Amino acid sequence: MMIRLSHSCFSTSISNGRLCQCGNRRVDHSSVALGDCFSTAIVNHWDSAQHSSEYPTDAFGEVQFTGTSKRHSHFLRLSCDTQPSSVYDMMMNNWGLPSPNLVVSVVGGDGRSKVKTWVREVIRQGLVKASQRAGAWILTTGLREGISRCVGEAVRDHAAAAASSYSNRVVALGIASWGLVHKRRQLVNSKGSFPAKYNVQNSSQDSSCCLDNNYRAFLLVDDGTVGRRGRETAFKAKLENYISHQRTGSGSIDVPVICMLISGEASRLERVDLSLKKSIPWLVLAGSGGTADFLSDLLNNLSSASTKGDGEASTNVDLKEKVTEQVKKYFPAEQATDKLVEKALSIYENRDLITVYHGEQESPTDFDTVLLKALVGASKHRGSVDSSPYYEQLKLAVTWNRVDIAKSELFNGDIQWKHEDLEESMTDVLINDKPQFVRLFTENGFNIHDYLSYGRLEELYCSVAKGTLLYQLLQDHLVLRLGPTTSISMSASATNVQESLSKRTTEKPSSEPKRKITLFEVSEVLESLTGDVCQPFYYDVLNLKDIVSQRKALKRASKLLLGDCAYRNESCQSPWASLFIWAVLQNRCEMATFFWEMRSESVLTALSGCKMLRELSRLETENETKLSMKELAQKFENLAHDVFSSCYSSDENRSFDLLIRKSSFWGGTTCLQMGVGADARLFFSHDGVQALLSQIWWGDMDRNTHVWKLLLTFFCPFLCYTSLISFRLPNDQLEEEETSQEDGPSDSHYGTTVFSFSAIKQIEDEADEVCTPTSATIKGFPELYRTPPRPFIISRWRQFWFAPVTSFLGNVLMYFLFLVFYAYVLLMDFKPPPPSGPSISEYVLYFWVFTFVCEEIREIFFIEGSSWRQNIRVYFQDVWNKFDLIAIILFITGLISRMFEQTYEYGRDALCVDYMVFTLRLIHIFAIHKQLGPKIIIVGKMVKDIFFFLFFLGVWLMAYGVANQALLYSYDPSLSRIFRRVFYRPYLHIYGQIPVEEVDVGKDWDRECTDNTTLIDEGAEPCRSLYNNWLVVILLVIYLIVTNILLINLLIAMFSYTFSEVQGNSDIYWKFQRYNVIVQYHTRPSLAPPFIILSHINLFIKRKIRKVPSVKIYHFVLHLDQKESNRLTTWETIQKEDVLAAQNKIQKSSDSERLKRISDKMDGVVKHFTESRDIDLRLGALETEVEFCSKALKWIMKTLEESSKFEPSQPPPT
Repeated sequence: MMIRLSHSCFSTSISNGRLCQCGNRRVDHSSVALGDCFSTAIVNHWDSAQHSSEYPTDAFGEVQFTGTSKRHSHFLRLSCDTQPSSVYDMMMNNWGLPSPNLVVSVVGGDGRSKVKTWVREVIRQGLVKASQRAGAWILTTGLREGISRCVGEAVRDHAAAAASSYSNRVVALGIASWGLVHKRRQLVNSKGSFPAKYNVQNSSQDSSCCLDNNYRAFLLVDDGTVGRRGRETAFKAKLENYISHQRTGSGSIDVPVICMLISGEASRLERVDLSLKKSIPWLVLAGSGGTADFLSDLLNNLSSASTKGDGEASTNVDLKEKVTEQVKKYFPAEQATDKLVEKALSIYENRDLITVYHGEQESPTDFDTVLLKALVGASKHRGSVDSSPYYEQLKLAVTWNRVDIAKSELFNGDIQWKHEDLEESMTDVLINDKPQFVRLFTENGFNIHDYLSYGRLEELYCSVAKGTLLYQLLQDHLVLRLGPTTSISMSASATNVQESLSKRTTEKPSSEPKRKITLFEVSEVLESLTGDVCQPFYYDVLNLKDIVSQRKALKRASKLLLGDCAYRNESCQSPWASLFIWAVLQNRCEMATFFWEMRSESVLTALSGCKMLRELSRLETENETKLSMKELAQKFENLAHDVFSSCYSSDENRSFDLLIRKSSFWGGTTCLQMGVGADARLFFSHDGVQALLSQIWWGDMDRNTHVWKLLLTFFCPFLCYTSLISFRLPNDQLEEEETSQEDGPSDSHYGTTVFSFSAIKQIEDEADEVCTPTSATIKGFPELYRTPPRPFIISRWRQFWFAPVTSFLGNVLMYFLFLVFYAYVLLMDFKPPPPSGPSISEYVLYFWVFTFVCEEIREIFFIEGSSWRQNIRVYFQDVWNKFDLIAIILFITGLISRMFEQTYEYGRDALCVDYMVFTLRLIHIFAIHKQLGPKIIIVGKMVKDIFFFLFFLGVWLMAYGVANQALLYSYDPSLSRIFRRVFYRPYLHIYGQIPVEEVDVGKDWDRECTDNTTLIDEGAEPCRSLYNNWLVVILLVIYLIVTNILLINLLIAMFSYTFSEVQGNSDIYWKFQRYNVIVQYHTRPSLAPPFIILSHINLFIKRKIRKVPSVKIYHFVLHLDQKESNRLTTWETIQKEDVLAAQNKIQKSSDSERLKRISDKMDGVVKHFTESRDIDLRLGALETEVEFCSKALKWIMKTLEESSKFEPSQPPPT
C-alpha cells in the first residue's frame, strides 16, 4: 500500500506564508514553489495529483484504544489512488472480515452539529438493527463526531445485547481522511503496529476528530492534505462501486450497496451525483436538515413539473428556474450556485434511484423493509443482463428472507415468472430453510416435478450442515461404502451448492462425485430409522430392489456409483415425499409441515415423520434439539390423528381402507404398522382404529359377546351351533358389501371377504385351485370371485374356532395347564439322571416346550410380507419375546445339565428358575384387559424406578456395612461372614431384622467366640470389639433413618408419580398395546401348544413344499390398483384440506391473530396518511398557483378599470 506526501508548498495569504494550501506547515515541505510568497509563480493552486508523491505506507496493523475495551481494531493508511480491489481483498483475507450481505454507506452528519433525537433512534432502532439481521457493513468516517459516533455506539450496544452468533454480524468500517485524524502520529510505524496505542481524548475541543473505538476497522485515506474534510469521498465511492460487483457470503447475488444521506453540506451534492451515475441507490433521510432536506423537497416539488422525458427535463427552463430557487433557499451562502444547480438537475435525472424516508413520521423498527424496498425499487430501473429483469430483485428478497416484499413487489400478478428463473432461488430457500418462499414459489406455479431430480436431491443432502446428527449419520455410512482410509468430505456445502446445481442442467455427470453423499447413504440412514416397518428406500432407483442381503447391496452400490450414474438425471418420482424426508431428517418444522401439506397419503406421511423424528431423538445428544424433535414428532402424530378423525367421520369403510392400504413409496408399509413403529399412542386411541381392531379380533362374532359364553363354548364346542353366541349373518354381510359398492367397486371391501376369518382360511385352502388374471387385486384374490358357500356345520365351526379371540382364550387355557403340568414335574415327578430318568411326564413337558420353540421359529421366519431382517428387528423389539428366549435358553440348559450326574443339581436349579420366567410370561395375557392392561405398563416403569432406587440404596448399604463390620470386628478373614455382614445383614435391617445382641455390646451374646487369631483363621467366630461400640449404634440409627424414612419414601413417591402418569392415560396405553396382542394372535395358528405342532406341519407343507402364499397377512395389508388408490388418495386429500381449513379458522379467531390483524390495519392507515402527504403538498402548490392567478386577474382588472381606452359593458363580477 502507498501513501501520498506533499512535496511542494503554496502558501496562503491568511497564514502569512507559514501554512501551505494543503494544510501542512511550510517547513514540513521538502521544496517550495518559486514565487509562492511574491505572487510570481505560474501555478498558484495546490493539487494533490501534481504536488504530492506516493510512498510506501508507514501506518498499518492493529490499534488498541487506551482506557477502553481490549478489543483491537484494524487500520491502514493508504493513498487516495489505491485500487479498491486490493483493499477489499486485504480486508477479507488478511483482516478476516465476514463477507457482507449488504453495505450501507452513511454520508453526511459530520462535524460538531448536534444530532436530532429521532435521527439517533433511526440509527439505533432502524439502521443498526436491520444491519444486524442482514449481516451488513456500515461505512462512515469512523470519527467520534456526529453521525459516526451515533453509529459506533449503536453497533456496540446491539453487539453486547445480541447472542454470540449475531454479535459480529455488523461490521462498522471507518473511512476517513488521514490528515483529519487527531494524534495520527501515534499510528505511524513503518514496520507495522501490533498493536498501536491510541489515546482517545474526551475533551470536546480535540476529540471530535479522534478515531472511534467502536469500529472494527479503519481505512485512512491520504491525499497529502491536513485538516481537510471530504478528501476520502472519491475513494469511498470507488470502493462502494467495487463491492457492489462482488458476491455475498452465500454467493447467490451481488452485494447490495445503498448510500444513506443524513443532513450534509452543499458539497454532498457532488457525492450523491457521483454514486448515482454508477447506479448506486440512495436513501435520503428527510427532515434531518441540509442537503437531505434539499433533495427531499426537490423531488417532492418537481415530480409534477416534469412532463417530458428525462433527457429533456434537464434543459427545461422552468425546471431549472425552480431548481435555482430551491438552491438559493437551502444554500444562500453558496456562491457557485450554477454548479449546484447542474448537480441537482443531474441528480433529478436519476431520481428513480432515490428513496425519501420520513423517519420522523415512520417507525424505525421496519427500517429493514425500507432498505429492501429501496434496493428493489432501484433495481427495477437498472439494466439487467439476466433473462428476467426482476431476477436480481428476487434474489435480494430471498437473501433477506423478506417474503412480504416479494409478494407485494414481485409476485403481485404483474410479472410472468418462468420456471428456470426460480430454480436457483428455490435451491437457495431450500438449503437456507426459508419455507415461506417455498410456499410462495409453489403457489405461483413452480413445478416441483421438473425441478427435483435425483441428482439435485443428492446435492440437497450434501448441503447438510456439519455438526448435525444427520451429517454424522451420512458420513458413517459413507465410510462403510468407501472404506475407513478414504478421505471423505461433503462435496458441496451450503455456500456453493447453488452454483453446482445451476450448472448441472446440461453437463454430463463426472466420476468425481463418487466421494459425495449419494442416495445409497440416504437409504441406509432411513433403513436404520424405519427399517423395522419399511422396505429400503431408493433401492429401485439404484437397481438394488431384488437384493435382500445388505452386504450384497453395498457391493453392488459401490460398483454402480463408480460410473456415470444416469439415475441422477431422472426426475424424482415422489418429489414432495422426498423433500419431506429431507426436511424431517434436519428437524425443520415449518418446512416439513408444508411438504406434508403438499404430499398425498397424509396420515401415513405424518406417522412416518413421527417415526423418524422419535428415532432421531433417541440418537441426539443435545437436549434442546432432542426436545424440539419430540415436539415436532408429537405435532405430526396430532396431524395424523386429526386427518384420520375427519376421514372416519366422513366414511367409515374408506377410513378402514386407509389404515391397511399398502404404500409403494413408504416401503410397502401401512398406517397401522407405521403407527406401531412410531409409538403413536394417541393415533391408536382413536375410535376408528379401535373399531377396525375389534372387528378383526372378534371375526364374524358379535363384539358384545361375553367372555363366559366363549369359555363355555370352548369346553362344549357344539354350543357354537346354538344361539348362545351371535354371529353376523352372511346375507347381511353380502347386503352391506353390495350397498357399499353402488358407487364403484373400490368404495368398500368389507364384509365376508374382508374380516371373516373363516373366509380367509377358506381362500387359503383353495388358493392353489383358483387362479385368475385378477388375482393380484385388492386382497390377493379375485375381486369378482366369491367362494361357494360351505355347509352350515363347517362354516359355523370355522367362524368360531378361527377367530383371534378364540385362539387367544385357547392359548391362555393351555398355558395355565402347561404351568400346572410343569409344577407337577418339578415337585412330584422329577427323576434322577439316566438311566433312572427322566419320567414320561417329563418327556411330555419337553415336547410341550419344543412346540413353543417351533412357534418362536415361525414368528421369525414364516411371517410373509416382510424380509427376515425386518422380522428379526420386530421380534426383538417386543420385551415378551425376549422373555420367551430367556425361558427357552434356560430350559435347554437345564435339560442338558440334568442328564448328567455331575451337573444334575445345576440342571434342576435352572429348570426351577425357568419356571419363574414362564410364570412371569403369563402377565402378557393381561394386556388385552382394559383395566389390567395399563397395570403392566405401570409395573414396567416401576421396575426402571427401582434401578435408580437400588443405586442410592447400594451406596448407603456399602457405606454402613463396611464401617459397621470394621467397628464390630477388628479381625475376621472369612469372606463368607464378611459378605453376609457387609451386604446381607444391612439389607435385612431395612425390614426390621436387627440383631441387637450382636450390634450392642451391652447385650449378652450367647454365641461362643474367641480373640485368638489362629483359631479365627481356622474358622472360629471372632469376638466383638468393645471399643467405640457407641459409634456403631449411632451409625445404625443414621442408616435406618436414611433408608427406612428417606429412601423408602423416595421410592414411594416415584411409584406414585409413575402410577398417576400412566393411570391418567390408561385408556390410550391400553388401546395401543392391544394392537400387538391382536396382531400376535391373528397370525398365530388356531391350535394352542402342544397341539400347535399340527398347524406347524400343515404350514410347512403349504409354504415350503406346495409354495402356497399366505392370505392371512392381507387382513392388515390392503393392495389397491392405481385407479382405486388414486380415488382413495383424493378422498383423503379432501379430508386433509378440511382439517387444515378448520385449523386456520381457529387460528384466525384467536386473540393474538386478531391483534395482529388490527396492527396491520393500523399500519395500513399510517401508511395511507404518509402517502397522502404528497397530495397535501400538491394541493398546497395548487393553492399557491390559484392565489397567484387570482392576484394577476385582480391586477388586470384594476389596470383595465384605470384605462380610458376600454369601457366595459357590464360591471365586474363580485
